[in-house]
Amino acid sequence: MTLSYAPAPTHPAPQRGPVPGADPDAATLLARYRAVRAATERFCEPLATEDYVIQTMDDVSPAKWHLAHTTWFFECFVLQPQVPDYPVLDPMYNYLFNSYYNTVGYRHCRPKRGLISRPTVAQVYAYRAHVDAHMTRFLEQAGPEALAAALPALELGFNHEQQHQELMVTDIKHVFSENPLFPAYRERPAAEPLAAPPLGWTRFERRIAEIGHAGPGFAFDNEGPRHETLIPGFELASRPVSCGEYLAFMQDGGYTRHDLWLSLGWNQVQEQGWRAPMYWQDHGAEGWRVFTLAGLRPLDPAEPVCHLSYFEADAYARWAGARLPSEAEWELAAVESGAGREATFAEDGRYQPAPARTEGLTQLFGEVWEWTRSPYEGYPGYAPAAGALGEYNGKFMCNQYVLRGGSCATPRDHIRASYRNFFPPDARWQFSGLRLARDLA
Repeated sequence: MTLSYAPAPTHPAPQRGPVPGADPDAATLLARYRAVRAATERFCEPLATEDYVIQTMDDVSPAKWHLAHTTWFFECFVLQPQVPDYPVLDPMYNYLFNSYYNTVGYRHCRPKRGLISRPTVAQVYAYRAHVDAHMTRFLEQAGPEALAAALPALELGFNHEQQHQELMVTDIKHVFSENPLFPAYRERPAAEPLAAPPLGWTRFERRIAEIGHAGPGFAFDNEGPRHETLIPGFELASRPVSCGEYLAFMQDGGYTRHDLWLSLGWNQVQEQGWRAPMYWQDHGAEGWRVFTLAGLRPLDPAEPVCHLSYFEADAYARWAGARLPSEAEWELAAVESGAGREATFAEDGRYQPAPARTEGLTQLFGEVWEWTRSPYEGYPGYAPAAGALGEYNGKFMCNQYVLRGGSCATPRDHIRASYRNFFPPDARWQFSGLRLARDLA
């Protein structure tokens, strides 16, 4: 078999893809492009060259790879289809920096991204500059028809890069956690601990509700079609579960009681030796410490607990006499309550969930991604787009669970009530926590 590393000759436009709002003009698109690209590079400012290249587990990608992959996305799905004479900087980049798009061609295996010592970090930045220059020229010179044709891929590219900004933060945290020096990605002064407000409950009566993206503005294809669903009456906790509350679960034998766990989760506890959330360290008489992107810190019992797997979230909920919400319940609560975004996002530079400060339904957005009990599957009537961009979401609708709300590493303007994140149930390296729900009596 002969392997072809060059880009596929054609990139069919999706029949159904991202949902753009009113078509923006070229100047608006160029401003958006520059803002997103600059934000990605700001996430790299605290890094030394050596930090860019390390891969500490299969799910982690080196920062250098994120920089190149997000660049390749615009090259592959905007420039090559729209600019006939676009000069590809290096045909091998299509092989090295394609993530999972089989339609586009063969790709380097994910677990070995940390072995790609070349191109160097400097060459990757040169690649970004090359693509940025040609994207600028295209957006400045393209006519209305070309812009309209490119708009779905542009909108997807902007949001795709924001997703990788968050992944860069979570991946860098894992890389730094494996260093015995526990370096700080960004220094943050220690704050006086706050007490979390008492856990309250908000009641939602039984109803048929519409779920999914509606109206103008971008959405990923997996956020639709908007559809009706029956939601039995339920109550939702006022805030995410705190570290102190989760510590009580641990002290009550949470990781040693098989009756609290799903069978696959219990297998993970035994095989992986889980005894605490990821990044927690037991320092004996000194108490628990947590590795953060500001270095190793004492456990703050008021902070939302994070870096939990679905299995851990589910076990805690069962121990607490509650359950995880469905994604429809979560979305209904987020929309109907009007709970705002007075929370921690990536722009705040904290990169660690902050304690809730008010009573009532709060922190639905930001702080931690909240596991739901809903498996990740297509909504009624969903069909993935044709072509390469159809591989973005649809083919992952198996063996994953939905998370909602964003985290302290999510860009503030990237999240919305209908946004569906998804991970396998054993994933822990994301800023994932939980909020309790329970049925109405």
